[in-house]
Amino acid sequence: MPADLAVPAESVVHFVRRPARRSALARLGDAMVRHRKVIVALQWAVIVAYAVLVALPAFLPLPPAGANMFNNLTLAAQFAFWGLWWPGVILATMLFGRVWCGVLCPEGALAEFASRHGRGGAIPRWVRWRGWPLLAFVATTVYGQLVSVYEYPQAALLVLGGSTVAAVAVGLAYGRGKRVWCRYLCPVSGVFALLARVAPVHFRVDRQAWAAYPERTPAVDCAPLLSVQQMTGAAQCHACGRCSGHRDAVTLSLRSPAAEIVSATPHDMGRVEAWLLIWGLCGVAIGAFRWSSDPWFVLWRQQWATWVAEREWWWALDTNAPWWLLTHHPEVGDVFSWLDGTVILCYIAAVALVLGGALQCAAWVAGRLSRRAWHVLSAAWIPAAGVGVFVGLSMLTQTQLRAEGVLLPWLGTARAVVLGLGFAASLVLSGKQLATAPVGVVRRALAWCVMAAPLALLGGAWWQQFWRV
Repeated sequence: MPADLAVPAESVVHFVRRPARRSALARLGDAMVRHRKVIVALQWAVIVAYAVLVALPAFLPLPPAGANMFNNLTLAAQFAFWGLWWPGVILATMLFGRVWCGVLCPEGALAEFASRHGRGGAIPRWVRWRGWPLLAFVATTVYGQLVSVYEYPQAALLVLGGSTVAAVAVGLAYGRGKRVWCRYLCPVSGVFALLARVAPVHFRVDRQAWAAYPERTPAVDCAPLLSVQQMTGAAQCHACGRCSGHRDAVTLSLRSPAAEIVSATPHDMGRVEAWLLIWGLCGVAIGAFRWSSDPWFVLWRQQWATWVAEREWWWALDTNAPWWLLTHHPEVGDVFSWLDGTVILCYIAAVALVLGGALQCAAWVAGRLSRRAWHVLSAAWIPAAGVGVFVGLSMLTQTQLRAEGVLLPWLGTARAVVLGLGFAASLVLSGKQLATAPVGVVRRALAWCVMAAPLALLGGAWWQQFWRV
């Protein structure tokens, strides 16, 4: 392990004048500071596992007929990465904040390592553009569907490996031992920032204790470039634990899952973040999860194919696209034509337009009724969006287990419970947000009904996906 990654000098925290009684959770945060070397070793172990799961299968032949995850590395890696790893990351972020980013993420660790050995350039303005998380999430999600990223290891290596290479390149170019890629450019950083807002575990900063601390202290080595003293929520905090105990003011603590949503201001929840939630998580992501099993998609494709054939546009039915542009694996009979790619794009766009449009209009109307910023009100939908992504990823888990002959008869009930809890939490959060709106009771009630209405549309989309007859 490189020695310079162990414990940077500026991250050392002095534990003095601390209250005698500290909670077990606070002591866990303090232990993350003392055992920084263990965390770094864990990060390198995850990097190795990531390389095995993502890179190695791409150089192996596709699984033969009759293979299973117990005798084929490609299938085992596919299940571990897409069936367990990513659903676990989503769930962990909603429960414990961005601990994945700060403790386990291989991209983040490699970006920070590269930054410690890079040229240390100043971060240019184009990198700090706030639209990158939205643009990167939509682009990687849609592109992943076109190349079947969940099914084929070459596509997974292209998408995920390309992201990792970009993270290292950015680390080599900008920052001094920081995670510039994670803060500004990572395709899922914006998603994690949204989901972490409802996490009941976070690092709490006591500004009064910070100001009252009698001694000078070195600056915290905050990898995502945060001003720890000004930190009020878990959205951008990577939960790496390096600041725990700093100036007797930073503590790993429990909070109400509603705290960050109810207290949000337009500065905390901007328009770009709201667009990522509305058009990204509740629009594009749901379209990406649904298209392959939706009868409407099949009907669309058949109608478009007939229309194309009538005009003798045979090029649209060709399957000569390279695998890195459209799925092309003739050895297993899975190839996309140019028409297939077009229909997939149009389907995802249509779902995003219907669901995202309904949410956007509802947020705007509710904002007008309550005299609150619409993008702040939209934060109440984070639980519904988060559980939607989680159950969407569980479809991959179910598909892979079913191929192995493992049936989960309770899965439908579990999904219903998870979705119900998430949607109920969003309804409660909307009520809490509107309770302090500077308008009368009638307008608050109307605004709450408007915020609740598009959730029925989201719920209907998931019902049609899982329980249609």
